[in-house]
Amino acid sequence: MSEIERESMEFDVVIVGAGPAGLSAAIRLKQINPELSVVILEKGAEVGAHILSGAVVDPIGIDRLLPEWRKEEDHPFRTPVTDDRFLVLGARRAIRLPNFLMPPLMNNHGNFIVSLGNVCRWLAVKAEALGVEIYPGFAARDLVFADGGAVSGVVTGDMGVERDGTPGPGFQPGMALMGKYVLICEGARGSLAKLLIARYRLDEGREPGKYGIGLKELWQVRPENHRPGLVQHSFGWPLDMKTGGGSFLYHLEDNQVAVGFVVHLNYKNPYIAPFEEFQRFKTHPAIRETFEGARRISYGARAITEGGWQSVPKLSFPGGVLVGCAAGLVNVPRIKGSHNAVLSAILAAEHVAEAIAAGRANDELSAIEDAWRSTDIGTDLRKVRNVKPLWSRFGTVVGIGLGGLDMWLNTLFGVSPFGTMKHGKPDHASLEPAAGHEPIAYPKPDGVLTFDRLSSVFLSNTNHEENQPNHLQVRDMELQERSEYRIFSGPSTRYCPAGVYEWVDADGNALAGGPGAGDKGGENRGAEADARFVINAQNCVHCKTCDIKDPNQNINWVPPQGGEGPVYPNM
Repeated sequence: MSEIERESMEFDVVIVGAGPAGLSAAIRLKQINPELSVVILEKGAEVGAHILSGAVVDPIGIDRLLPEWRKEEDHPFRTPVTDDRFLVLGARRAIRLPNFLMPPLMNNHGNFIVSLGNVCRWLAVKAEALGVEIYPGFAARDLVFADGGAVSGVVTGDMGVERDGTPGPGFQPGMALMGKYVLICEGARGSLAKLLIARYRLDEGREPGKYGIGLKELWQVRPENHRPGLVQHSFGWPLDMKTGGGSFLYHLEDNQVAVGFVVHLNYKNPYIAPFEEFQRFKTHPAIRETFEGARRISYGARAITEGGWQSVPKLSFPGGVLVGCAAGLVNVPRIKGSHNAVLSAILAAEHVAEAIAAGRANDELSAIEDAWRSTDIGTDLRKVRNVKPLWSRFGTVVGIGLGGLDMWLNTLFGVSPFGTMKHGKPDHASLEPAAGHEPIAYPKPDGVLTFDRLSSVFLSNTNHEENQPNHLQVRDMELQERSEYRIFSGPSTRYCPAGVYEWVDADGNALAGGPGAGDKGGENRGAEADARFVINAQNCVHCKTCDIKDPNQNINWVPPQGGEGPVYPNM
């Protein structure tokens, strides 16, 4: 199908992804030069459909992009933070850390609790009013390269392709959207960003990318349990002290509470199941009372970039720029990335507009790489650069204590006794064989406070056409059985938050290895009959955890047909 004739459209700038970065870049381009032709491709069925974040937003980026936004009546920043709490959880107790111990950058006053999906819908209206073309339901599946090797456009995915890869009766070839510059704003672990980083060696001299998986539910709670403006973060139970992660509890408007849980994907124990850890977290005495008599209304999951300062790849490549979370600009201890996404979008747009005004096209905007570390983005990330590696090296208690000290020293004196630490192994290489670990007995869900995966996926409004090529590509099935199943006890059945992966026997019966498995795996698996790897791709919520955590990097996530996947309301 590579020889299919495709229609093409010409633009000044092609943007992949209608998240905070992509929309902000488009708006800034049109602010600078209204005559520029700008298009945004969005793989979700609508703008905001695939956007998932906590989210507490630092408004520094929006203030710079839209200085007059606070005068509007219909903006989505309705709930300012009024109370900021940090808890350390034991199995039955919670200890609140005094706020004065926290470095100033951890203070959330002046920030807003929002639905980031609704922020993107709001930005999309502004972008379209400026003349930006937005095409939701069109996934950018591939890149177009000019004769000299520079990126000159993107290709949208073909529609109506049969499972075997042949054109079906409703086949429609994707289009080529050509631009003088291409901005990649896909979010964490984007498929095109991954190709570009490999092709141009953008990660050369950088530390490996690091990630977490974030799981989130939105609840309607009783009025007496609602505290508008409350932001609460915690770490500790139910995770052990060697496994990084934590939680958030955000009280929005209209008696809604967002609750979420993050597990750092450099964990070692293949029996850890982030979804089940999240469900356990809600049962803690300091947490569960918020949800008494409440109703769960939405669920989703998404990978989060966590490498920060030392893992950010080179932003510029011939013909374009990586922007926002595609470049890994999340501040991990703050659990915030949207402010840096907007700031990096403004920076990229200004460099692109300047280049086009000078008559340039499809060259490398290397000045961005020289500039970003001296901006507010660099200042934000540099202060916290050692928090993640300290946590990973020394565990939760000692690591967080040292991380807090390091943030204070960076804030007060601009220096760190640790210099700039290395992250070490990529996340997939941190997983250890199952033989060295004990299975974890997770409690069964009660259907009131805790839930199973399939009922949760239902709330995400996820949908995929089943008769299409699998967008979760396993490169070597024999390796998957020999290693992922027999050595690591099938961690894909646990790290996936949507029940996509199963190991079954010849009769289709589930084999031991799922969440709460009682079989120790490892050497015991050699005696088992053949195991078959089942991929329920229709359940996929596009979190991309499998692409990150598979121990052999044997699973490759690519976009399905445009418009498919979750449709998150108010998330």
